[in-house]
Amino acid sequence: MNGAARIFLVDDHDLVRAGLSAILQTAGFQVVGETENGRAAVEAIPNIKPDVVLMDITMPELNGIDATRRLLLAGPQLKVIALSMNSDRRSIIHMFQAGASGYLLKTSAPEELLTAVRAVVAGHKYVSPKIAGVLVGALAHGSDELGLGAPSSARALTIREREILQLVAEGKTSKEIGDRMNIAVATVETHRRQIMDKLGLRTIAELTKYAIREGLTSLE
Repeated sequence: MNGAARIFLVDDHDLVRAGLSAILQTAGFQVVGETENGRAAVEAIPNIKPDVVLMDITMPELNGIDATRRLLLAGPQLKVIALSMNSDRRSIIHMFQAGASGYLLKTSAPEELLTAVRAVVAGHKYVSPKIAGVLVGALAHGSDELGLGAPSSARALTIREREILQLVAEGKTSKEIGDRMNIAVATVETHRRQIMDKLGLRTIAELTKYAIREGLTSLE
């Protein structure tokens, strides 16, 4: 099965993608494509139909959490492994809520990467031992911590609203957002007003702070 598994890489660092590709191909996996942000991944992956996507979480244009959510809505059979420097509880839980099959830290050894890919290809979930304690802690705090209780304001936003919120926080104008999402400027502005109303925020600075806190962007 290893040789038949088709892998797609999504990360905004060229060096990271090159390293992942080398490790995977040496182990007999096929690397069938790569992109540098979530938006490009959402456009490319449905046509390529890989078995597994290695998905960075913090990327410009569209973060890995929302890219994963969109990809799995279109193709629920797809397996996504989050690959991140971030062991923050919020990011881990949000990624699994989006439908990821695994979560791996970028500080993991190459052997662990291969173990994770083999696990999800076989239909299992994979959680890096380095973050297992975070999930145990979330379980100990109850269902609200895992997002199984009342939805937070972030989850109350639609997928499109979350995309627009990220782009607004990254300093994009309404025209730039409209061009990227292929929607009218007036539509962008309507969405932005709806986002502000839902979140109870009134300024771009407040939106930016909120987007960073929710992990939609890091503004690195």
